[in-house]
Amino acid sequence: MDVNGAARDSPEIRGAVDGIVAAFGAGRLDDYFSRFDPNATFVFYTAPERLESVKAYRALWSTWVAESGLRVTDCRTSDTMIQQAGKVAVVSHSVRTEIETNDGPETLLERETIVLERRSDGRWLGIHEHLSPASDD
Repeated sequence: MDVNGAARDSPEIRGAVDGIVAAFGAGRLDDYFSRFDPNATFVFYTAPERLESVKAYRALWSTWVAESGLRVTDCRTSDTMIQQAGKVAVVSHSVRTEIETNDGPETLLERETIVLERRSDGRWLGIHEHLSPASDD
């Protein structure tokens, strides 16, 4: 617990985050997207507007694949901080993603925040994700 009484980590939340990252890094898109509420929102610096559902994100992803041949080959995180307040958890971390496109391989260094909500069945689902570029310093 921190000084305000918020939990800093839990095996269930860490497992949910690890599952999201592992599914994304392995290119298991159905598994990845299933770890978010269908009405989750997404804010990416690579997208022109907020995506207001998993369906909208999947459509954008399909466009990236069609236009550039996008394929994720690996994803790793570090500096993970989990802050829990009741049924909500805020996860912030650094992300290193390896991708391949028609232009060849590329490494993306980013910072990410994922907001998770605990459901009545005990699962933690993403309800918001925000991604921004990180420096490579």
